[in-house]
Amino acid sequence: MRRDVFVIGFALFSMFFGAGNVIFPPYLGLESGGQWILGFFCYYMADIGLALLAMFAILREGGVSRVTGRLGRIPSALLMSAVVLCIGPMLAIPRTAASTFEMSVTPLFPEASAMVFSVLFFAVIFLLSVRESAVVDIVGKILTPALLIGLLVVILRGVLHPLGPVPGGTLVENVPANGVKAGYQTMDVLAAMVFGGIILKSAQSKGYQDQKSKFRVVAGAGAVAGAALFVVYMGLTYLGVTTSGEFGRWVNRTFLVTYIVRSLMGQAGTVVFALVVALACVTTAVALVSSSADYFSELSGGRLSYPALVGVMCVFSAVVSNIGLDQIIAVASPVLDIVYPSSLALIVLAAFGGSIRNNWVFRFAALGALVFSVLEALRVYVGMDMPLLAALPLAHLGFGWALPAAACGLAGALLFRKSGGMKG
Repeated sequence: MRRDVFVIGFALFSMFFGAGNVIFPPYLGLESGGQWILGFFCYYMADIGLALLAMFAILREGGVSRVTGRLGRIPSALLMSAVVLCIGPMLAIPRTAASTFEMSVTPLFPEASAMVFSVLFFAVIFLLSVRESAVVDIVGKILTPALLIGLLVVILRGVLHPLGPVPGGTLVENVPANGVKAGYQTMDVLAAMVFGGIILKSAQSKGYQDQKSKFRVVAGAGAVAGAALFVVYMGLTYLGVTTSGEFGRWVNRTFLVTYIVRSLMGQAGTVVFALVVALACVTTAVALVSSSADYFSELSGGRLSYPALVGVMCVFSAVVSNIGLDQIIAVASPVLDIVYPSSLALIVLAAFGGSIRNNWVFRFAALGALVFSVLEALRVYVGMDMPLLAALPLAHLGFGWALPAAACGLAGALLFRKSGGMKG
């Protein structure tokens, strides 16, 4: 079992650790300053902590469809479609191209055209995705450890020879909330809802059929992936802290990463890092395009063909990627603030509420989370005056929707006491 734990754990690490995720911890460290450890822990729990919780919820229920299915057929399809669009053509896929351009192309070819690059990038993605090429699997198995080793070398050098001192102050007022929002931006929790079934099938294919053995191997794999990500993300956050004397919040996230790599490893290190990041983003984009196209093809009952969906997603993502990485992240913030809460409400209930068979509890809790997350987004991003929302418990951490969701779930239980089962 030990070998399987490490094999599945490494696969889980590969799914959660995309090259695009490299940009968030250093910027978080820059913003958090003297409170960077607090900011990091909030980021880690909102990212990997909740993603692993989602994995265990899916394992407990026997598949993501059994988690979202508690909402009913149409609401479940709407929620999963929103999740797939977020980790697909709306946000995550365009982000792979924007990350590649800003971290791999611009540092080496400053005059390169973003539009031309996006066309070439997604032409490659289309060819690899539409044929479901095995080359991607082979390259991915090489690139993930290469990227990990390269980052560990950069981190070690940055720890031994820091770029600057750790400042006493911070650049943001609410470090914990900032860490939570950065964790949301990785979209790993949403990815876990889509990729969770893959890990479950992987455990089953290795002979772990009963619930106890599957739980043991997935729990061990989660610990392996979580530990590796903890080291990498904490190291990257610290590297960002050491640049506080050079930059403010205005700095471009990808420029900050390339600055750190160039300062610690020189031009040769920048070239190698650019190459590995570019190839890693290609494999990530192919995985996301393939998964998204496959989902919508199945949802349509085959009426929308997989190749046609791949083509549409590549064209749409190429257009979106040209708005730039920071702009994509800015657009993603309110979208993720709305999509995450209802997903998390289902995950928490599935993980800890195994004895709850009344589906109306899940439905009301998800609805309560959705309503209050929309109101919170209007308060934060539109400026609507709703002081009650800011006064809710955990609101300062970005979880103000949690109490309303719990109250709505309780209301569902009381109003529909006799309803239960998957058809409830």
